[in-house]
Amino acid sequence: MKTRETTIHQADSRYAMLRLGITLLVMTVGSSGMYVVSVMLPAVQAEFGVARADASLPYTLLMLGFGMGGVLMGRLADRFGVMWPLLIGALSLGAGYVACGMADSIVAFIAAQAVLVGLLGSAAAFAPLVADTSLWFVKRRGIAVAVCASGNYVAGAIWPPIAQHFIEAVGWRQTYIGMGIFCGLAMAALALFFRARPPALAATPTGAASSSAAPMRDMTRPFGLSMGTAQGLLCVAGVACCVAMAMPQVHIVAYCGDLGYGAARGAQMLSLMLGFGVVSRLVSGAICDRIGGLRTLLLGGVLQCVALLLFLPFDGLVPLYVISALFGLFQGGLVPSYAIIVREHFPPAEAGARVGTVLMFTLFGMALGGWMSGKIFDLTGSYHAAFLNGIGWNLLNVSIAALLTFRVRKLWLRSAAA
Repeated sequence: MKTRETTIHQADSRYAMLRLGITLLVMTVGSSGMYVVSVMLPAVQAEFGVARADASLPYTLLMLGFGMGGVLMGRLADRFGVMWPLLIGALSLGAGYVACGMADSIVAFIAAQAVLVGLLGSAAAFAPLVADTSLWFVKRRGIAVAVCASGNYVAGAIWPPIAQHFIEAVGWRQTYIGMGIFCGLAMAALALFFRARPPALAATPTGAASSSAAPMRDMTRPFGLSMGTAQGLLCVAGVACCVAMAMPQVHIVAYCGDLGYGAARGAQMLSLMLGFGVVSRLVSGAICDRIGGLRTLLLGGVLQCVALLLFLPFDGLVPLYVISALFGLFQGGLVPSYAIIVREHFPPAEAGARVGTVLMFTLFGMALGGWMSGKIFDLTGSYHAAFLNGIGWNLLNVSIAALLTFRVRKLWLRSAAA
């Protein structure tokens, strides 16, 4: 059966395009947990009477579970196909939302977020789908991965205002229970479309190489470094860029409440931020196909730093809407760039495991950044220092991307001369 499905459905085929569209829908539903918890933060803090840092812990542990679950679900997908992890994710996500709505303490709420929503639920709808998409496309792998990853931001664009509306109408507990029923059933139904296994990749070291590729790239030494060192630098860069990314995404709703604009305005800004993130991911995917993932990462890192700097002097309502849109437009392509970098510079046979590992560290960065910003707020009483902290981490990411870009350029010149 596996051979028959692989023979019928080839890479870059019409079926691959249909599969990509369904992947976008699954990721939109499955990634809802990452963003709804941010909208719930003020209500959960008030309900359980905890500090801002403690109220940020559900997001932090959700993201940790999300990252580790991506590796677990990725291995299941490699062995059994992506349909089964998606079915497990649908059941867990639905049960997790219902458990959150019925939680009688902050500990129970955190446990449901970390294990059911993060580790076993939303994790099935991110890293495994990114890896699966990369196996179905060769010619336009960059834009295909970007479209897939955009589902994560489509979720961020549509779910916060929906959740905020129902929180105000029926309460946060009923909102979680309703989302559990809807998301669990929808994700399970869509998962049934993923029976076919991906076609085998062509056994070429470069695949669909970008224009940034060296004439004779040695994939046993990415960037001229050992495999472990190269992977380690990408993981550190992933943590750094996402610590910076998490500050506005996790705390914009609470930040607007502190400024007196209300949680609803903050939810609108988060939706705007992530809506423009969709545009950013699509544009960045096209850029990746032309200049390569590494230089796309460097460009996105520099622009994200600019957006974070703009949050410091401007805190008016209209400027915050504008900066939120710019932040989404600048940073949306960062995470998909890592998947493309791995495919361009590491052996294709190891791409799945290495993509999952790097994405796990980006999610760890989101988790760390969400908690760290809340802790800094508790210590200082404002978000000014939290923005400065994010800028510092962002500069670390830019430095690593610049170093690796310089090394690739140096290797390219040496190879061309030889």
